[in-house]
This record gives sequence, C-alpha cells and structure tokens, in this order.
Amino acid sequence: MSELRIPQTLRLGLIGAGRWGVNYIHTIAGLDGVHLTRLASRNPDSAGLIGPECAIHENWQDLVEAGDLDGIIIASPPGTHAEIILAAISRGLAVLVEKPMTLSVAEAERVLATAQAEDAIVMVDHIHLYSAAWEAVKRQAHDLGAIRAISGAAGKWGPLNPDTPVLWEWGSHDVAMCINLMGRTPEQATATCVDAREGGETLALTLDFGDATAKIAISNLYMEKSRLFTISFEKGELVYDDTLDGGDKVRLKTSPRDPGGTFKLDPGTPLERAVMAFLGAIRRGAPEWDDAALGAQVVGTLARLDSTLS
Repeated sequence: MSELRIPQTLRLGLIGAGRWGVNYIHTIAGLDGVHLTRLASRNPDSAGLIGPECAIHENWQDLVEAGDLDGIIIASPPGTHAEIILAAISRGLAVLVEKPMTLSVAEAERVLATAQAEDAIVMVDHIHLYSAAWEAVKRQAHDLGAIRAISGAAGKWGPLNPDTPVLWEWGSHDVAMCINLMGRTPEQATATCVDAREGGETLALTLDFGDATAKIAISNLYMEKSRLFTISFEKGELVYDDTLDGGDKVRLKTSPRDPGGTFKLDPGTPLERAVMAFLGAIRRGAPEWDDAALGAQVVGTLARLDSTLS
C-alpha cells in the first residue's frame, strides 16, 4: 500500500462569506501552510475579501466538485449544513462546519452515521471548546472534585438572525460547553422565554445532569456582549469570562473570600486554534468525527429545549 502524500500547503474551500465567513478568510490569510483556494458566496463584496489566487463560485456544489481541495469550511446558514457536509463526504473532503451542525436531529444523526461509515473528517466549530481559556478550565477541573452546579449568561444586542433562532444561535455554545464538561447529555432539558420584544428574546435554559444542574440565560437583547460561565466544584469555583483579555478569561476561586487566581494561556485566538486543529486532522489523514458526535448531542439537546418553549 502506497504512503498517503499530504501536500505541504493545504488547499481549503470556504462556503459562505457572511459575518463569520469573513472571520475565516482573515484567519486563514494569517496562517502558514494553507491557502484559501476557492470561495462559494453570493456576497457581492466577495471579490474584495480575497486574493486573486482564490476562485469564486456562485454555487457551493461547484466548489465541492472542483476536485482540487484538501478540505472545506462551511459558514453558510445552518439549514444548508447537512446537504453540504454529506456532499463533501461523498467527495472525500474533510469538513469543518460552523455550529450548530444542523437544525434537525434526523439530519445530525445522518451526518454522524455517514462520517463514521466513511471514516471521514467532520469537525464542528464549537468555538469556545477550541479556546486556550477553555483548555485551562478543563485542566483545572481535574483537581477540584465533583461539579455541583453550572451557571451562565451569554448574548448581545442583535444582530437578529433570520436563519437561526436565538436558542440555536446562542444556546449551541453553552450546551456544547456543558456536555463537553459533564461528558454526557442532560437527563432533562427545559427552556423558558422570559422576555420577547423588538424581534429578540431572552431565554432561561435548565440542563439537569442528575448530580449537577446548569442554569443558563441567553439573549440577543443584552446591550453589552456577555459570555460568563461559572462552574462550582466541591473544592472551588472556576469562572470563564470570554469578554476579558488574556489570562483573565479564567479565574479560580477556592473560597468566597478568595479574589481568585488566573492562568497563563497558550497563544492563538479560538478561531485560529480551530482551523489549526482542522489542518492537523487533514495532515494526519485519520478519521475524525468526535466533533460530529458532540454536534449531534448538541442538536439533540437543543431540539429537546426547543420542544419545551411555548
């Protein structure tokens, strides 16, 4: 059997050049060993976002069928994700897809089953799980005993996204963080709308894991961005605040009077680290669908939460 040869510079395609797609464009441009070779977008400003070496396609199908890519990144509306992922897998392409992986439990299960059956690389950008700050949280958690409770608040004012409800837009992050931390899906999941106005809403989510309960508030009505995630353990409390800079993002408190200590974090933005992890998976060439399994768990939990909203 001949040895798999991975090109020194990987060629990526990007589907979607909206707000988050533009972030991918800038991030890829700043990394070594990778080129954005193709972009599928109907954004009229697309040509001004990329270099002359990147071809623009109006239809994502043309990008997937091009035959000269090592992987694709999907930053299109979530309702399109499943079809694109499945098409990419059929062409042997590695996939990094924005959260939520899909908006349908059936689609999420099909994506996961296909990825497993085809030994594919399907990664989901639950962005906080790739951050150095979250890695610090996971490292410290080992020494703090059992988790007693989780609380969180996340959101900001707009933008109102017609393609993704608030629960799925903001809740994807916190649900992924809770499942990643607890290592399992919640036994019960409920959501309540506590405020709805001006096209936005504030939701209160409760995830009951049996031995610990997570209470999360998410909203697109907050005047200032919030991303606060507090975990209470037997031996202390970890506070993850993504609105702060550097090592201040994670603080450990061992008692109510303890002002808390911070940690030195590894370099790189969460998106840089996510893309680098994707490139690493492509270079290894081995199947990678743990993210897809988590993505399906997140979609399933969001669907359960959605079913409780009146």
